[in-house]
Amino acid sequence: MTLSALAPWPLIGMMLHLVAAIAAATVAIWLSARRERFGSAGVPVLVALAITSAWSLVAAGFFAYPLTTLAESARNLAWLCVLYRLFAGDGRHTRLAPIRPVVIALVFVEALIVVMTVVIARAPANPQLTLIASSFEAVLRLLFAVGALILVHNLYASASTESRASLRWPASALAVIWIFDLNLYTVAYLSDAWPEEIAAVRGLATVILALLVAVTATRGRDELRLRPSRTVTFQTFSLLIIGIYLVAMMAIAQWLTLAGNDFTRLVGLGFLTVASAVALLLAPSARLRRWMRVMLTKHFFQHRYDYREEWLRFTRTIGNTGPDAPPLGERAVQAVADIAECPAGLLLAPGDDGELTLAARWNWPEIEVPGCAMSKSAVAFFEREGWIADLDEVRKRGSSGDLTAPVPEWLLEHPRAWALVPLIHYERLVGMVVLARPAFARHFDWEDFDLLRVVGQQLASYLAENTSQTALVEAGRFDDFHRRIAFVMHDIKNLASQLSLLARNAELHAEKKEFREDMLVTLRNSSDKLNALIARLSRYGGAVESLSEISGGDVVRAALRRFATSEQVMLARCDDIMVSANADSLEQVLVHLVQNGIDASPDGTPVIISLANEGLFARFEVFDSGSGMSPEFMRSKLFKPFVSTKNGGFGIGAFEARELVKAMRGRLEVESREGLGSHFTIRIPAATAVEIYQSLGESEERQAS
Repeated sequence: MTLSALAPWPLIGMMLHLVAAIAAATVAIWLSARRERFGSAGVPVLVALAITSAWSLVAAGFFAYPLTTLAESARNLAWLCVLYRLFAGDGRHTRLAPIRPVVIALVFVEALIVVMTVVIARAPANPQLTLIASSFEAVLRLLFAVGALILVHNLYASASTESRASLRWPASALAVIWIFDLNLYTVAYLSDAWPEEIAAVRGLATVILALLVAVTATRGRDELRLRPSRTVTFQTFSLLIIGIYLVAMMAIAQWLTLAGNDFTRLVGLGFLTVASAVALLLAPSARLRRWMRVMLTKHFFQHRYDYREEWLRFTRTIGNTGPDAPPLGERAVQAVADIAECPAGLLLAPGDDGELTLAARWNWPEIEVPGCAMSKSAVAFFEREGWIADLDEVRKRGSSGDLTAPVPEWLLEHPRAWALVPLIHYERLVGMVVLARPAFARHFDWEDFDLLRVVGQQLASYLAENTSQTALVEAGRFDDFHRRIAFVMHDIKNLASQLSLLARNAELHAEKKEFREDMLVTLRNSSDKLNALIARLSRYGGAVESLSEISGGDVVRAALRRFATSEQVMLARCDDIMVSANADSLEQVLVHLVQNGIDASPDGTPVIISLANEGLFARFEVFDSGSGMSPEFMRSKLFKPFVSTKNGGFGIGAFEARELVKAMRGRLEVESREGLGSHFTIRIPAATAVEIYQSLGESEERQAS
């Protein structure tokens, strides 16, 4: 019979078996000088390769039944011997008692096949007997393949960590041939016919077997690993699912069509339509893609994260400084959130008194964050422990009465809050990232904690560097400001001296009494204003001349008189309370806050002042319904000098107001939402609290001495 007379599949099978015979023989010759790399299994491997090469020649079609069956049994027994010697080389054959019974059972199965083959070959030709023998042989081959695969699994799964590196490739080689046989004989048994198409590519499995055995003997086998990228794995797995779905859909539709009548054909078309619609709906699902990515990462990769890709994405996000780039705070949140595939997050940063306040929010506008987002004690805990908080675990422990971490209640009560990542730089907490719950939430493991901890430290260094750079720029501008003010003060002092001299001369030389009186009033008013300006500039930076017991209500009413012509300014409450402060400085602060509220509010919108007694403090409040301020502006710009949203503004009003309040031992707080307005609160110690402050100061001095 010529090659041209052969059908396509037998021809393909013959060519692949010839290639397999050559590959097995070549590897056997090459391994003859390297068999010690297999330990005690070296000689059995050479024998098995030689028998496999002979079987491939027999299977190529040069010999007929029963020689092909006997050659295949010899091949299986040879590789079974190799498998047992691999167990023996690892020393586990003395400890794993079930191995020997399984090996003996598999040898018995192959012996049955050999006996049956010899009996059928010697018996008279009987088609019915041949068919029964073929089915029985397929069942026995299936049993052998299953038992051999169980042994291969135990060989690798129960090996020590040190042994797995050397067993990886031979175990893969043995799994290849017996997985192929398992599928081949399953199809043969179910179809009651020999599957020529599958059998034709059987030689390809033998070629892979020979190559994997050769890899086992190479010196760099431990480093030689298949490492597909996560993107390729995800896309391949997606295509595999799509392929399985399409095959299943077509098979069911074909089965419905073969049922015979028009109704079943209509049902088949309807099924195809519904299945296609379901596929179109599920394919673009972000939740489905996240679930697939998590499952692949968990089961296909040794590490959950592609660290190179994560680090490149982190660097790109932080380094995005284009004209349309979000502020650094939002980029910092996004950089951490992308790692855990979180859709939103918050950045909390240290405030003036050491507590954490809202610094930035990313894609999370609905969450309400209090003015003090995290207390000093909680900040000290996270700073000391560096603990990454899984809020689901904290809630679980809290319900069982085992809550030890000082996580704020507003976070535990919000269902979307998922994790807290502290940002620590040189053992100092420079911020805290709050992550929102992802679409496919999971529990954190050691790899999540390690990566988030490293990213938090790197992000903390960026934020600390940005703060230091901003402070340097601010210090430089302060130096320039001080130089300018020195010249201004010198000129104003000269002008004040000249006006004072003019007033004195006018008192001595004026001829007309009326003119003299008018001139004196004008000059004295001008002199007083200039001297007041000098005094104000001299105490710039928060110094006040003196603190005394004054009426808070009088200060509020004095500030209201400055806006007597404005219908926007309203007084909501004014308690009669004595405070320890400087009247001029406190009035200056109130006037500044009210004027800012008027400037930020539409015409006719009220700006409200309130004074209430709050125990040891007097609480001055200014409310407006203006444009409001963003968290980023309040944190980094509101109380920074030289930053102003007004055209021509110098940007020192809010800074000076806060410094003046601090100098009066008070505190200035602000809450604001964009589009809703702002709320400023000034707390000044009541006069009755002065003695308490003095006693605390004296006790601190005694402790220090």
